[in-house]
Amino acid sequence: MDPKQKQQIEQYFEKNRNQLVEDVKRLVRIRSDRGDPAQDAPFGEAPKAALLEAVDLCRERGMQTENMDNYVLTADLGPEEPGLDILAHLDVVPVADNWTVCDPFEPVEKEGKLYGRGTADDKGPAVAALWAMACVKELGVPLKRRCRLILGTDEECGGGDIAHYYASNEEAPMTVSPDAEFPVINVEKGMYRSMVHVPLSGDSGIVSVEAGFKLNVVPDTAQAVLQGVDPKEIAPYIRMVARETDCTYAIGPMDDGKIRLICTGEGAHAASPETGNNALTALIAALANLPVQGEDHKRMQALNWLFPHGDYLGEALGVAQSDSISGELTLSLNMCKTVDGELQLQYDCRCPLCATEDNLVKAASAAAASVGLTIDETRIFPPHHVSADSDFIKTLLRCYEEWTGDEGKCLYIGGGTYVHMLKHGVAFGAAMPGVDNRMHGADEFARIDDLIAMGKIYAQTILELCC
Repeated sequence: MDPKQKQQIEQYFEKNRNQLVEDVKRLVRIRSDRGDPAQDAPFGEAPKAALLEAVDLCRERGMQTENMDNYVLTADLGPEEPGLDILAHLDVVPVADNWTVCDPFEPVEKEGKLYGRGTADDKGPAVAALWAMACVKELGVPLKRRCRLILGTDEECGGGDIAHYYASNEEAPMTVSPDAEFPVINVEKGMYRSMVHVPLSGDSGIVSVEAGFKLNVVPDTAQAVLQGVDPKEIAPYIRMVARETDCTYAIGPMDDGKIRLICTGEGAHAASPETGNNALTALIAALANLPVQGEDHKRMQALNWLFPHGDYLGEALGVAQSDSISGELTLSLNMCKTVDGELQLQYDCRCPLCATEDNLVKAASAAAASVGLTIDETRIFPPHHVSADSDFIKTLLRCYEEWTGDEGKCLYIGGGTYVHMLKHGVAFGAAMPGVDNRMHGADEFARIDDLIAMGKIYAQTILELCC
């Protein structure tokens, strides 16, 4: 990059550092989690309020704006010909009452960090991208192609905002989303979710099994109801499994003479199940080791064989696979309910680029059939991949390296972002490598230096891709 131009970008962001932070605070103060839809508020009044505030921010920075039915806000810089789109969002996840640094919607600066819901996900990065566009505008460099900031309001709850946008707009030649981490995420794994059916007759004393509340979350608790089973008799077997699974178990009586077996593990996101300790598979391991007889017990052993505790790679199911671009397949059994005499268990699998219907869907069904169980044959939700050899990706990595001094490299993730269904879209920032911003958790924060760095990186990116 031209040294003079780099110095101008540096000076611009240092001069406007405090104002950028104040703009983030303006958005964070609006509690924009999804609410009940209204006639002119498709995702509730709160996301609409954040969008209207963002309209003011964009106009203050000199952008041409369009409010698309309170679904999406666009802010444009440059001519009409599309060049680069920047996808960010203004909605946030709900908050719990366990914040310690500040009220989630009363942002606080402390030790170089800005705390508050949305500071990192994704209001802070959205504002940094806006200021990057404002920087390019002030530099007065004529753009040959348009840079468009697209601010959605339903990223956390389904993406109805972006679906609305692309119903009437074409995908840009290049799209980035500052809703993940640097350097560049050019691969988002595919998703394969299905249901396992386990008949339950009651001949082994197993009345029901329940676990999970959301398919993409590894369950931290699971419970089974048993009848005709002596708690003292099964206790030694439960202790043995507890040592093997590193989960805790509790056995308690119920009013009707049955007993409840509760297992407690540690939750995690299904995109990285190895970071948790699955309570459901641990409970299945316990049930498979009970000193009981019957067909139900044999089925629990079969289920335990297919989904052994700690197997997050799908090895027992016969679907383990990996490739050099997108890494290993991961799989976690996350939900179970008892319905009309059978256990219905659901798993979440994040699969690499090499996954196919044959080596994944059919292989899983065949493995289940071999032990007398059934798995629904559902389709794979395709992975997303933009080649690391493209000029687009090389430019993004060069801009990252220019401002951080660190090596730029491509990453893959098991989760999905706004750009998953875009042919030429990648996640680009905003978190720096190794920084846990506590997204979706208590005391979410953004490091102010990182927001400023993102602004500089994006300013250069706009100049290189749109000039």
